[in-house]
Amino acid sequence: MSMIRDLRAAVRPAPRQNVTTPAVGPYDTTRDPSTPTAVVDCAVYRDGRRLRDEDCLTPGGAIRKARRDGGFAWIGLHEPTESEFAGIAAEFGLHPLAVEDAVHAHQRPKLERYDDTLFTVFKTIHYVEHAELTDTSEVVETGEVMCFTGRDFFITVRHGGQGSLRALRHRLQDDPELLAKGPSAVLHAIADHVVDGYLAVADAMQDDIDEVETDVFSQTGKGSPRGIDAGRIYQLKREVLEFKRAVAPLQRPMQLLSERPMRLVDPDIQKYFRDVADHLARVQEQVVGFDELLNSILQANLAQASVAQNEDMRKITSWAAIIAVPTMVCGVYGMNFKHMPELRWRYGYPLVLVVTVGACFAIHRILKRNGWL
Repeated sequence: MSMIRDLRAAVRPAPRQNVTTPAVGPYDTTRDPSTPTAVVDCAVYRDGRRLRDEDCLTPGGAIRKARRDGGFAWIGLHEPTESEFAGIAAEFGLHPLAVEDAVHAHQRPKLERYDDTLFTVFKTIHYVEHAELTDTSEVVETGEVMCFTGRDFFITVRHGGQGSLRALRHRLQDDPELLAKGPSAVLHAIADHVVDGYLAVADAMQDDIDEVETDVFSQTGKGSPRGIDAGRIYQLKREVLEFKRAVAPLQRPMQLLSERPMRLVDPDIQKYFRDVADHLARVQEQVVGFDELLNSILQANLAQASVAQNEDMRKITSWAAIIAVPTMVCGVYGMNFKHMPELRWRYGYPLVLVVTVGACFAIHRILKRNGWL
């Protein structure tokens, strides 16, 4: 079907010019001031086309119209409170456990089935631009998108300032044939959108890791390398672990959506979840590689610092050995014995100075030749 062949082009943004810039346009960080509740958007789609908004001003009205005239309702919410979500949950028959997770957030990515509803949790990742990576730099910001997929409705609950779905909704509305496939088409589009965001963030983080790696190993051969601030590496490693917590748990849900037949997922749409799962596996490999590479960089940096400390100790020891010669001579001749060798000899003092300087010079040459100075 031509509609299915064009599915990827419909739900994905245009090619990015800059991997660190979200392709879906500006993120929404606040609710619409004109919206007194957590509902960001509410619409009914029939045959892939959005019906007039005045026909579905409330989530309850939207689902009743969808069930009466066919099609499905798509309700978008941003950080709803328990009281705001209670009425919607009752209207759509959502399970209390899923409702609790959606309201309180801070969930791991997962896929759960409650009766005739699929509950899916996605972690959204946004790359934070920074002029210079420091030991306090925030590299990634996370948010959450919870999706309730039913036979005639689709509900999204967003948490965090990132991960707006407004541009994605508009792109889907431009492809009625795709939206005609129902709520599972929207679920695939969101999954694809989230994983594409992971790819962009992974590319941007690769640049940060390359920069740190260059800073560490570019000091090799420059005398006494002392490494860079380990705090930068540790902070970047923390951000990679945050990224990993979003990516790793999502693999199982994507595998289920792509391999296990489900009544709520259209068979023509399900095969495209395999593509999302493949991209997710690629990101997972990158994140694991980042973690291992940062471990190696941190160990190399610590090794350089240890080498620098050993170099310092060798130099200190060398100069202590040189200074020990005049200290010993002065200590011997500082003792007030009456009978001392050459004590009354006219050239005794110059000879002692010459012998002392000569011994110090000889020790310096030996240590220099052996690389201690």
